[in-house]
Amino acid sequence: MPLLAVNVDHVATVRQARLGQSPDPVAAAAMAELAGARALIVHLREDRRHIQDRDVRLLRQTIKTRLHLEMAATDEMRGIALELKPDMVCLVPEKRRELTTEGGLGVAGREKELAAFVAELADAGIPTSLFIDPDPHQIEASIAVGAAYVELHTGAYSDAATRETRQAELDRLLAAIPLARQAGLGVNLGHGLDYNNIYAFKDTSGISEYSIGHSIIARAIMTGITEAVSTMAAIVAGFPD
Repeated sequence: MPLLAVNVDHVATVRQARLGQSPDPVAAAAMAELAGARALIVHLREDRRHIQDRDVRLLRQTIKTRLHLEMAATDEMRGIALELKPDMVCLVPEKRRELTTEGGLGVAGREKELAAFVAELADAGIPTSLFIDPDPHQIEASIAVGAAYVELHTGAYSDAATRETRQAELDRLLAAIPLARQAGLGVNLGHGLDYNNIYAFKDTSGISEYSIGHSIIARAIMTGITEAVSTMAAIVAGFPD
């Protein structure tokens, strides 16, 4: 049975809007575990726009399932990973001006560099996943690098504007899954998956993990806002005129 891995980055996004303490992604991660998440994901970006070092350290100490750390392949992030030893590292591309990760990691052409990076993590007992587009060349390069997993980027499928484009992107993903599996790679899916488009994979075998964040956090805001407002309204109603 595939795992649900919940990304809590956007809880931190709301917190950082005020540079305060609430909402706390560490608390959100604990609640996600109690609700059925089998892994928690955080992306520690170089610019620290949402998740902070404090968050990752507390998560490593407190979560009961698995901690997956998304990060760029930099010396700084390698040092953090080797110190904290997450249960998995997922290497992702990173641009300063992007709103969110815009595409898969270009592994092809960087095999030597990334192989050394992955090997050092593997020597420390940390398996590596590579966030890639569902492209045979990127899968071949991921094999050469020595990755344990690939996370296939589902963004083009999720964001497709027409039925024809969506089907074409789905076909690319469905072709890439067995290709990677046959090569001995574990396969995860992530980026833009929501409560509707995920059903396209309900009969698809060979997927180890679904990585989902934004749609879960967005739904949590809407499903929880009634209780949050009614509680505050009751408090205010008890104050004097």
